Amino acid sequence: MKRFFPILEWSKDYSRQTLGQDLVAAVIVTIMLIPQSLAYALLAGLPPEVGLYASIAPLLIYAIFGSSRALAVGPVAVASLMTAAAVGDLAAQGTPEYLGAAIALAFLSGLMLLLMGFLRLGFMANFLSHPVISGFITASGILIAAAQLKHIFGVNASGHNLYQLVISLWQHASGINLPTLVIGVFTASFLFWARKGIKPLLLKRGVQPKLADILAKTGPVAAVALTTLATFALGLDAQGVKIVGDVPSGLPVPTVPPLDFQLWLKIATPALLIAIIGYVETISVASTLAAKRRQRVDPDQELIALGAANVGSAVSGGFPVTGGFSRSVVNFDAGAQTPAAGAYTAMGIALATLFLTPALFYLPKATLAGTIIVAVLSLIDLGALKRTWRYSKSDFAAMAATILVTLGFGVEMGVISGVSLSIFLHLYRTSKPHYAIIGQVPGTEHFRNIKRHEVLVSPGIFSIRIDESLYFPNARFLEDTIYSAVANHPEIKHVILVAPAINFIDASALESLEAINRRLKDAGVKLHMSEVKGPVMDRLKRSDLLDELTGEVFLTQFDALCKLDKACATKAMKGKRPASAG
Repeated sequence: MKRFFPILEWSKDYSRQTLGQDLVAAVIVTIMLIPQSLAYALLAGLPPEVGLYASIAPLLIYAIFGSSRALAVGPVAVASLMTAAAVGDLAAQGTPEYLGAAIALAFLSGLMLLLMGFLRLGFMANFLSHPVISGFITASGILIAAAQLKHIFGVNASGHNLYQLVISLWQHASGINLPTLVIGVFTASFLFWARKGIKPLLLKRGVQPKLADILAKTGPVAAVALTTLATFALGLDAQGVKIVGDVPSGLPVPTVPPLDFQLWLKIATPALLIAIIGYVETISVASTLAAKRRQRVDPDQELIALGAANVGSAVSGGFPVTGGFSRSVVNFDAGAQTPAAGAYTAMGIALATLFLTPALFYLPKATLAGTIIVAVLSLIDLGALKRTWRYSKSDFAAMAATILVTLGFGVEMGVISGVSLSIFLHLYRTSKPHYAIIGQVPGTEHFRNIKRHEVLVSPGIFSIRIDESLYFPNARFLEDTIYSAVANHPEIKHVILVAPAINFIDASALESLEAINRRLKDAGVKLHMSEVKGPVMDRLKRSDLLDELTGEVFLTQFDALCKLDKACATKAMKGKRPASAG
């Protein structure tokens, strides 16, 4: 039971001190999460209260199923953007159909995560390489920031990609609303300054460090309060400033997601992408924070926890959620000790939903847009392009393709193209694995690449070390390499496949080895193997290769050389120093 319900593990040692630490963290995260929830609902094209709804049930559910002590789940920028992209083509914003599709998206995404968790399919996230994820997040940050400029300018621009957004903004440039622009620029500027400026200012005024840290996190709330009061006092809504308007009070009512099979088919691919990308972000953040406290996170349990959180979000009228980096870090730094901090945060959001929503009537949408822009600009890492180019051109290609396709064709195509290119490049790289023709280092039992070291080789022995597992993409490459060497060197009588780096041999590679053995036999050459790993040998024993092998399988390459060319081995070992001599 503790495996599926981690709450049974940490709750047994829950103390008054832990309660106090969790409550402090919950207060800080709640203050941060209220404006974020409203802003991300706006980004997803949903009513602001939906953002609050998506921040209550998921936190409560994660406290039961989650294995991370500090992760905070809820709406995040990337998932909100993907929600808007997936649902925007199915219904018009502001309609019940749009909200229903967003709820169905969260529900289907949650079911997929639960299924992957029960089947222990967390490894599927490995198909998203870090360059692809980094490129996607960078491109998403640019798209999100560009999409929010219409709220900063107070115009009705639209578009599904960066080009369309820029053209639409240019076409509506003459309609920029000055009060809206002032509010948006003020909010963004204030929040940029607040990140690093509030805490030092408070410390200079004699405020205690812990209290100063808490107050520094209230920047978004202060921006919301200031701009809302200004809009109300100056009547800016009458001057064209778009406001949030009436936000219903009260807790979310349990909702049954639309059970429309055709709708589910249309959102299946976006739901899967949101599930996988959300899981990758969640497990990355959870593992990073757990390592700092020498704790452990169960990847498969996180699939279940995140899936249950998304189902809970859907049932409570919310949209897809995941583990947020910024709020999780704040939760960790604020001293959260258990997932109960998330449950207390959910209670704080619930109280805000009950009592504070009337105060949001005059909240400018430009304020929320400024909050989003400041939050997502930290996601943009164009410097990663330079670093990746310097290290790996193929990974750079995957990252650049993901960025360009995401900006040009949307988030779904960006992820699909990035994953496809990553898989293709992996297959291409492993289809031509690194190999070395090796010889013996004089005076030792070690063997090294003849191109890198001064080594001794026997003319009649061809020793090739393959530094990759053998499977269908590179099986033919091994055949061609060996056949070419034998054809160009008639003196070769023995071929030794040195296998310390081979971890796996699939059926295609096994057939290639059998073919190599037969053809070498016809040419009067014996095939041997050395330094074969135990698991690989266990699989080979279940085949006919070892029975038909013309040569032998040696424990070490030195044993092979001693058996096949004693004169060469003796010559190489002359003058060998004792092991204790350095």
